[in-house]
Amino acid sequence: MSRWKELIKGTAVMLAAAMLIGTGVQMPVLAEGDIKEQAAPRIEWKAASNVVPVFEYQKTNSLEMSVTNREEKEITDIKIEPYIDEEDISKWPFQKDNQDDAIKIDKLASGATSQVVKFTFKERDDIGTGNQKIYFECTYKIKDENDEDIDMSSKKAFWVKTTKKPEKEDKPLEVHITDKTPKDKDDTKEDDEKKEDDKKEDEEIPADDDGGFSNGDASYSGGGGGDEGGEGDGSVPRVIVTGFDTKPKDVKAGTDFTLKIHLKNTSKKTKVKNMLFDLNAPEEGSDEQTTAPAFLPSSGSSTVYLDGISANGTADITMKLNAKSDLLQKPYSVELSMKYEDSSGSAVEASSSLSIPVKQDARFEFSDFEVNPESVAVGDEANVMCSLYNLGRTKLYNVKAIFEGNCIEKEEIFVGNVESGATASIDAMLKGAQATEGPEPVTMTMTYENEEGEETTEQKELNLEVSEAMEEGMGTELPMEEETSGGFPIVPVVIAIGVIGMALTAAVIIKERKRRIRKSEEEDFLYELDGPSEDEQ
Repeated sequence: MSRWKELIKGTAVMLAAAMLIGTGVQMPVLAEGDIKEQAAPRIEWKAASNVVPVFEYQKTNSLEMSVTNREEKEITDIKIEPYIDEEDISKWPFQKDNQDDAIKIDKLASGATSQVVKFTFKERDDIGTGNQKIYFECTYKIKDENDEDIDMSSKKAFWVKTTKKPEKEDKPLEVHITDKTPKDKDDTKEDDEKKEDDKKEDEEIPADDDGGFSNGDASYSGGGGGDEGGEGDGSVPRVIVTGFDTKPKDVKAGTDFTLKIHLKNTSKKTKVKNMLFDLNAPEEGSDEQTTAPAFLPSSGSSTVYLDGISANGTADITMKLNAKSDLLQKPYSVELSMKYEDSSGSAVEASSSLSIPVKQDARFEFSDFEVNPESVAVGDEANVMCSLYNLGRTKLYNVKAIFEGNCIEKEEIFVGNVESGATASIDAMLKGAQATEGPEPVTMTMTYENEEGEETTEQKELNLEVSEAMEEGMGTELPMEEETSGGFPIVPVVIAIGVIGMALTAAVIIKERKRRIRKSEEEDFLYELDGPSEDEQ
C-alpha cells in the first residue's frame, strides 16, 4: 500500500513540474529530499536587432542575441541553446540535423552583457509562410550565501519568419479554372497593387544601435503567429513605436511623470482594432524588501486600451508613472507589449522597447572649516581644510575648489571624482595678500560635473584675518616689547637663574680647591713633626 502512495505522490510532483514548464515558470534545482524557496533567475535577454529575421526556403539565416547578467553576483558556466520539445518536434521550424550546438560562456560579471551570439538555421521543407515563435534556454551557475553553486535556468521566445517551399511550375494546373468569369483589367491591377503593398510591409525596419529604443526612433519586435492577419499570405499589420515624450522632460527618481508614446500602423490597407498595451518595467532593489518595478503607475494601471488605428494612421497613448526613489542615474529599458486584431479579427502580438533615462539629484555636505592659524601676515600662509560628504546616489565628477577673497591670493585645488557615499578632503594653503581690519570672508567655490558633463557650482565661506608684514629687525625686538607690555618677565628670570647657577658652581669649585690645599698643608706639617731629626740621622 505504501508503494502505491509513493507512486501517486511522485506522479503528482511530475505533473506539477510539467505544468510549470508549460507555463514558462522556472523550476529551481533542489537537492534530493530538500524543499526550499529559490529566487527566480535574473538575466535579461535581448535580440541583436528588432528586425524579425526572415528565413527563405533552402537558404540559411542567423538569429543573433545577447544576455545581460542582472544578478547581484557573477554567474558562471553559461550555456545558451535552442529549447526543442522532443514530444512535439513539429513546433521546431528548422532542420534539426543542421542546428548549431549550444553556445557556452565561461562567466559574466554582475551588470555585464555578453557578446552577440549567433545561431544559424535552415527551415524544413514542410514549413509554411508566416511568423514562428521559437524558444531558447539559458542555464548558468551562481554562488549562494554559503558559496555553493546553484543551477539556474531561464527560457525566452524569439520571433522568426519562414517562407514556404515554392510550388513547381505545372502549366496544366495553372489552366484549371473554377470560375468561368474572367477577371477584368481593374481586378488584375488591384491584385498587383496589393502584392506590392504586402511586399513593402515585409521589408526590414531598422533598429537603433543598442537593439532597444531611443527617443524619436522606431522600434519593433514580434508579430503574429502562423498565417494570422493576412488570410493565409503571411502578411501582418505592424504597429510600431515612433517616439515618446515625458513630462517633465527630465525624469527624476522618486517623482511622478507622464509618459506619452507615439504609435503608427505601418499597413497601408489594413486597420487594426481592439488594441491592448501593457508596460513592463525591470525590477530594481538591493533586497527582497526593496525590490519593485522601476516604474509603477501613479494613478490607474500600466495597461491602456485603444479602439484602433486606421490604415497608415497614428495614435498616442498616455500613462502616469512614478519613478522608484532609489533608482540609480542611468537609462532604464522598459518593454511595451501590444495585442490587437486585424480587419479580419485575427489576433496579433508584438512588443517594443523604450529606454527612459532617470536622473538623481546630487546631495552633498561640507564639514566646518579648520583654519590654522586664523590670523596671518601678508606673504604668510594659512592651512584651510574641510571634508566633502557625497550623500546622494550619483557620482561627482571632476570636483575642484577655488578660494577667492580680497585678502588672499586666488588658490585652486583639484579633488577628482567622488563616489556615492564617499568622503573627499579639501586641503589648501592660502597666502595673505592684503592686510585687513579684523577677519574678512573668503569664498570657496566648488564645481563638479554629472555624467553628461554638465557643470554645477556650490559656495561656502570662511573668515581669515591678515595683518601687515613685519619689518626687518622687528623680530629681535619683539621679545623686549613683550617684556614691557606688563606680562611676566621670562627672559630676565632665565638669565638670573643662569647667573646664579654659574656663581654656585664657581663657589663649589673654589671651596673644593681650598679644602685640598688645606689638607695638603696639614699632611706636610704632620710629616715634619713625625719625621727623624738631624741628630738621629
